[in-house]
Amino acid sequence: MGRAFEYRKARKLKRWGHMARVFTKLGKEIEIAVKAAGPDPSGNTRLRILIQNAKAENMPKENIERAIKRATEKDAADYKEVIYEGYGPHGVAFLVETATDNTNRTVANIRMHFNKCGGALGNSGSVGFLFEHKCIFKFHVPAGTDFEELELEMIDLGVDEFAPEDETTVTVEAPHESFGAIQKWLDDKKFEIVSGESVRIATDTKELDPEARESVEKLIERLEEDDDVVNVYTAMKEADDEE
Repeated sequence: MGRAFEYRKARKLKRWGHMARVFTKLGKEIEIAVKAAGPDPSGNTRLRILIQNAKAENMPKENIERAIKRATEKDAADYKEVIYEGYGPHGVAFLVETATDNTNRTVANIRMHFNKCGGALGNSGSVGFLFEHKCIFKFHVPAGTDFEELELEMIDLGVDEFAPEDETTVTVEAPHESFGAIQKWLDDKKFEIVSGESVRIATDTKELDPEARESVEKLIERLEEDDDVVNVYTAMKEADDEE
């Protein structure tokens, strides 16, 4: 699971093309978190995790501070998180997470991307049931930690995938509902959180031939290049996972 997580991250960074686009999207998420629960990371769990994620992506400290400050200004953009669902080429299910200050603009753009690539934007709930909402944490533990004991403790928190990467680094996956409990437990244990995020994982993936895959990839790339789009998830089987 850890390898697949890193593969998805690498693919995302490649598609976004340059770090400026990554920073813009992270900045929007930080602004949303600040507006929801304030600018103090110690009292805002989501903001604290996003700051860790931003650091993991090498986002400069001043960029993070600017995003927090923007969210506290009177004329700050009011970003909303909106999820769009639909089917791409060859009937592949798509779930698109956005952060937008203009839903009319965003839905028009998302629909255009689908239409131009042979897909169709659907109604809310049309494909959401095909994806599991999960959380993934990557964190450091002290050298010599008993991983068997650690795994048992984390199973009690809801963790269903436990993947040590080396002697001091672990990646875990759990239902999204466990996000807060896991984050608090890691904080209480004083384990360093490298990153923590919510993801959507298709419960059943569709294998495509190279030509069909290319048409689906084209839609993914169009969507990920849209400034309002934060994440794109599909039910297409990853080439990395195929035998």
